Amino acid sequence: MSKAHERSHLSSYHPGEEQSTSRSLAPDTPGDGRLADLGWSAEIAHAFAPYAGSHHLARVSRVERGGAEVITDEGQIQATYGGDILAAAAADRSWHPAVGDWVALRYWPDGRITIDAILPRHTAMVRDGADRTSHAQVVAANVDVVVIVEHLDPEPDLGRIERLLVLAWASGATPLVVLTKADLVPAPEVLRDDVAAVALGVDVLAVSAPDAEGLDDVRNWLGDNRTMTFVGPSGAGKSTLVNALAGAEVMPTGEVRASDGKGRHTTTHRELIMLPGGGVVIDTPGIRAVGLVANEDAIADAFPDIEELVEQCRFADCAHNTEPDCAVRAAVETGELDAGRLARWYKLGREAAYQARRADVRLRQQERAEWKRREKALRGYYRLRSGKGR
Repeated sequence: MSKAHERSHLSSYHPGEEQSTSRSLAPDTPGDGRLADLGWSAEIAHAFAPYAGSHHLARVSRVERGGAEVITDEGQIQATYGGDILAAAAADRSWHPAVGDWVALRYWPDGRITIDAILPRHTAMVRDGADRTSHAQVVAANVDVVVIVEHLDPEPDLGRIERLLVLAWASGATPLVVLTKADLVPAPEVLRDDVAAVALGVDVLAVSAPDAEGLDDVRNWLGDNRTMTFVGPSGAGKSTLVNALAGAEVMPTGEVRASDGKGRHTTTHRELIMLPGGGVVIDTPGIRAVGLVANEDAIADAFPDIEELVEQCRFADCAHNTEPDCAVRAAVETGELDAGRLARWYKLGREAAYQARRADVRLRQQERAEWKRREKALRGYYRLRSGKGR
């Protein structure tokens, strides 16, 4: 495994190390340990501690309109959103519960079950909303490994892989590239090397789900009850890969058009699935238009070769056009750096800068709206004091 993979390892929490009288905090007493299997850790227990006296711990397995399906130590249940959750999500869509979130549940005397709080996310895979607004959408939360699934037949789209690598690095999780349909090409290792050339510092695996080739290499990344999310285009074989790892058909699969290798979006929602051998996977719909929500650090992680060249330029503000002693332009001229990769680096940088500007405008709008709300409330308060509001 790569060094990046080693760095992503989360310390595993063993319930026997700490005792608690709260059933929600102790997957081993009583219950069958579902929370431990879901990746429960000492960090999560610490974050949940303020709610332990009045709430139950759960993890979101599926998000639906008006509520979510969650997994507790007793099993799967349906829950609706509490008032604080609805208010937070209305102000910022990124705080809407997402698959993979750890949440605090309240059980009401009348039988209602509400999600009252989302525990802090240690990672979050975020992308632009489908409507191309500046409102970010959390695709998956608390993910340890982002698996970028790309098919070998037809040939991999290197630009798409680079874009998804930026999203993966920005999430805080460790990226892994899995190339599917290795059984359909005569020399999968050649295409694998092409992908490895743009996925620097990232493990690249070639698999064939029908004959289980390479699946053990993927399973190795699920140790210590890690959580994976699978992203990639429709027809890449994400659901087929999940089914192969689960040893059963837990996700529907669809036919792929022979003309272009594209498939239907058989996955229409994000769903958390527990694997029998340990570990959790989150399967996501195929991403048609990937809006970038990233930062300079994530782009630098995805393009370490270009970032290294940038540091060698004579001028710190080099635009890599006509400046003298430009290491980036020299690398393109000598063939050390592919011109297409440089162009994609430029494009991703522009998109990230544009997204940051839009987010800043949205933040200012939210601040103005909040101040207007406060001013209105203050005027109402003074009207009541003066007797005019009675």
